[in-house]
Parts: sequence; C-alpha cells; structure tokens
Amino acid sequence: MSIQSPKRIIVTGGAGFIGSHLVERLLHDGAAVTVIDDCSTGSWENLAKVRNESRLTAIEAKVSACPDLPALMKEASGVYHLAATVGVDLVMKSGLETIRNNLLETPCLLDAACQYRVPLLLASTSEVYGKSAKVEFSEEDDLLIGPPHLHRWSYACSKLMDEFLALAYGKERALPVVIARLFNTVGPRQSGEHGMVLPRFVAAAKAGKPVRVFGDGFQTRCFCHVSDVVESLVRLMDCPAAVGEVFNVGNPEEVTISELADAVIRRLGSESKIEKIPYSTAYPAGFEDMLRRRPAVGKLRGAIGFVPGRGLAEIIEDLV
Repeated sequence: MSIQSPKRIIVTGGAGFIGSHLVERLLHDGAAVTVIDDCSTGSWENLAKVRNESRLTAIEAKVSACPDLPALMKEASGVYHLAATVGVDLVMKSGLETIRNNLLETPCLLDAACQYRVPLLLASTSEVYGKSAKVEFSEEDDLLIGPPHLHRWSYACSKLMDEFLALAYGKERALPVVIARLFNTVGPRQSGEHGMVLPRFVAAAKAGKPVRVFGDGFQTRCFCHVSDVVESLVRLMDCPAAVGEVFNVGNPEEVTISELADAVIRRLGSESKIEKIPYSTAYPAGFEDMLRRRPAVGKLRGAIGFVPGRGLAEIIEDLV
C-alpha cells in the first residue's frame, strides 16, 4: 500500500492576520501549505507556532514576482487568495498602492491557476457594498461605489474588480472560483496599526489613554471572530455547490462604535474616556464612511451548514 502525499494548498497573504490563522488550520487538517506573502503588512511572526512544521513552505514575494508560481500551482489542489492592501489608514495614504496591490496581482494568480484548473477562493470585502442604505446586505444586491475623487473608495472598487475578474475566469475559462466577502474580521494577532478599530480600542484602554471614536459613534459594524471566518473559508473551498458563487462571511450581530468602545473599557476596568474625533481630523481629505454594514448570511448557511456565531463578548475577551 502506497502512502499518499498530503494535499498542497497555496495561501497568498498567509503571513497576515487572517492568513496565518488559516494556515494553522490547514496544517492541523494535514495539508501541506505554501505561503506567498511580501510581508508589506503581514509578518512571519504570525506563523511562529508553525514555523518549524515540515509541511509549511514560506516564500517572501509578491504573487507577480514569484518565479516558482507555475511549478507551485502544478502541485496545488487549492488556492486561497488573501493577499491585499487592507486598512483604512493605508487606503487613505495611498490609493495607487491599494489599486495596484489589489488589482494587478490577482490576474497573475488566476492565470497560473487556470493552467491546471486549481480551485481558487478569493477573499473579498463588505466594502464592495459601498454607499448602500439597506439594513442588511445580500449577495445579489446592487452595489453603489462612491466617486473616484474620494480615495476611500479605491479599496472597494479594486476588490470589486477582483470579483468580476475571478467570476469571468470561472465562466470563460472553467476555473473553479468561490468569492467570500468578509465583514470586519477580528481576533488575536490583529494589529491596529493600519486603522483596525477593535485592536486600537483595546490597546488604548489597556494603556489608560482616551479611546478615540471617529465620527459621531452611531455608525454600526458587525464583528466576526477569525476562527469563524477560517471555518467558513475551509468549508466553502470544500463545497462543490459554492463554485461560481459569492458569499457573505460575517456575524450579523450589530453594535455601534460607541457601544463597542464602552464594552472594551468596561471589560478592562479601564479609566479611559471615550473621545469623539471628527472624520475631517482623523483622516485626510477624501474619506467617506458607511453608516452600517450588516451581512445577510442565509446563503452561507444554506451552502455549508454553518454561520459565524461567536458573540462580541467572546471576541473582545480573546483580543484582551
């Protein structure tokens, strides 16, 4: 009897926050994993728990500059494409970098995957819903992106074009693709360096500094634990019915940003006070916010029999 080699999975952005948790899960499941990451926002330290795992291969490069990509794809049984420029601060500082990183790298990966018809999951974002005023966002909704002179929308637009591109490869070149629109993923290892709100709040409250809420604080968000996101991504990749489809991945529990700040302060028993900062002070010109972002998750439940369920209290606890 021959011993089967473990399946090999490629994870772009695997040294990032979400990517590192996904890599750990895939290794735990017995896969061999190749990580491609230029470490512009990620870090190999995120993979410290598995760095000595013999089934892990780490390549520091952009996807477009990875010379071994065709050979790696030939041996791969699946690809998770998580590499992207993320974080409001980064997006506002450089629309050019955002667009180039999010849009120009994806075709290289899709072309390589097409050669061997390797199934590919594209991590997209709730930002593509843009300025929609709906109470709950569904995958079939029309999308309303803001005007190009507001740099904030460069991220949403570039990720939406990635979706169009991936689905076109699926339709015209028979590439098995799945798209997952992520809604505010949070958890251990997430950094507030690039504007991520919950780790920013936790760091400020721990230090006894003012917890800075941008805007009036009445805007709402839905936060999803990274372990729930990883579970959803793995199940979607293994679901034949998911091919060619778009899925919201998020927890529909909604909270205002002011309530979130208050919950963090109370959990830490901090003396910190909430400080409201106008958007005009917090960000350069060209910023525009979304008042709410609540995912409809019925399609996800129907496809994989799972929806994210870890509550906000548990999410805050893990970060603390």
